[in-house]
Amino acid sequence: MIKIGITGSIASGKSLVAHLLSKRKKFLFSANEEVKTLYKQKDFKFKLAKKFKLSQKSCKEEVKNKILNKKINLKKLGKFIQPFVRKKMHKFTKKNHKAEILFYEIPLLVESNLMPFFDLIILIVSDKKLRVKRYKDKNGDIRLFNIIEKNQIPQNKKIKYSDFVIVNNKSKKILKNKINDIII
Repeated sequence: MIKIGITGSIASGKSLVAHLLSKRKKFLFSANEEVKTLYKQKDFKFKLAKKFKLSQKSCKEEVKNKILNKKINLKKLGKFIQPFVRKKMHKFTKKNHKAEILFYEIPLLVESNLMPFFDLIILIVSDKKLRVKRYKDKNGDIRLFNIIEKNQIPQNKKIKYSDFVIVNNKSKKILKNKINDIII
């Protein structure tokens, strides 16, 4: 089994690349999707609310507001959430152990020191101006973008951990052609 990690900065196009690559093989683990699922689980919301003094009903919105108001440190939140996501990631790997190729979309792959887990790492990079536009187009708060951006290792420093780098500054069609150039 080949494990391929896909990473990049906020709004670089990781999800799109992950879906385009895994479409052929159907085996994709998305850390972002797992976090969304966690926020729907009562047990997780209870633990999160207890840890960060939140209301369980609207804890996702409260977390966002507290991050924006600097009442929750993003790194502490990440350290709280990461064990839940890693557990799901290992479960996914075990469940699909007979697959030829597994894809993992992990935004904080380098920040979490997960490089040894993967056989190949693909880094998606994109100009900051374009990433900001993409984030805003999805109704993202620019203040949150900046906080997340500051808590990620810069793109140019992640290159040394990557086997492939895909620059995503053009159209979706050009991105698809670049992906086709990577023989998997």
